[in-house]
Amino acid sequence: MNQYLATGSHAESACALAQLDAWAQARALLNYDREDSPQAWYQVEWTLSSACITESVLVNDGTLDAAQQRRVIAWLDAASRKDISFEKPNDSGNNHHYWRALAATAIGILASDEMLYHFGIKTYMNALAEIDSNGAFPKEMARHENAIHYQGFALQPLVLIAEFVTRQGTTLYTYKANGHTLRDAIVFFGRAVDDPSLVKPYTSDVQSTNFGTGDFADFAFYTARFGPDGLPPAILNALMHPMTATRLGGCTILMAGK
Repeated sequence: MNQYLATGSHAESACALAQLDAWAQARALLNYDREDSPQAWYQVEWTLSSACITESVLVNDGTLDAAQQRRVIAWLDAASRKDISFEKPNDSGNNHHYWRALAATAIGILASDEMLYHFGIKTYMNALAEIDSNGAFPKEMARHENAIHYQGFALQPLVLIAEFVTRQGTTLYTYKANGHTLRDAIVFFGRAVDDPSLVKPYTSDVQSTNFGTGDFADFAFYTARFGPDGLPPAILNALMHPMTATRLGGCTILMAGK
């Protein structure tokens, strides 16, 4: 899909769609159970996010096989519905919930599935209600030495949900909960990368600081829309390099520029 965006080659888009269609015809991501394998459940949400983002690009290529497109979209819709069906009222509602919501938002648009689409928007609003006065997600701050990492990991699906919904005409980026927007959580993440001591009120664990450009990949979409002004140096420095995140469909700078 990234090669198609970069080159315009329909051979590349056809190849990407054929791969998704092979999964669709095999009914992949549908034969598992949360109780038997929670890790399988997590893997499905990440794979679905990438696949749905990929299909959101491919659907715009009118040269592709219409029957394949229909199969892939129907399969992604069914897989996303199964993915969220395992959620329970007492689940923590942390980043895993957000990743499932990203897939639901993307395929909700593609399949005109209002239930999935509104699941994504509601999840985004609930996530913003979690942001504290510092801009942190408390549930991610509870991840000991990986607190900063998980703040960024939670942001990735949320930024993409905001991007998908904004492209439908609803400016979700500006939505406020308790006076906070998504930008507050983005700024806190960047500041914490620059100064890990900012998370000491949440955890005494020494923070893991092995960040790569992929940890900042979602901000390509944010800055393409709003620019870099006022963002912490860690984010600005990362944006000077190519950024790839497989869960977000690959090269985000390429996608954000289209």
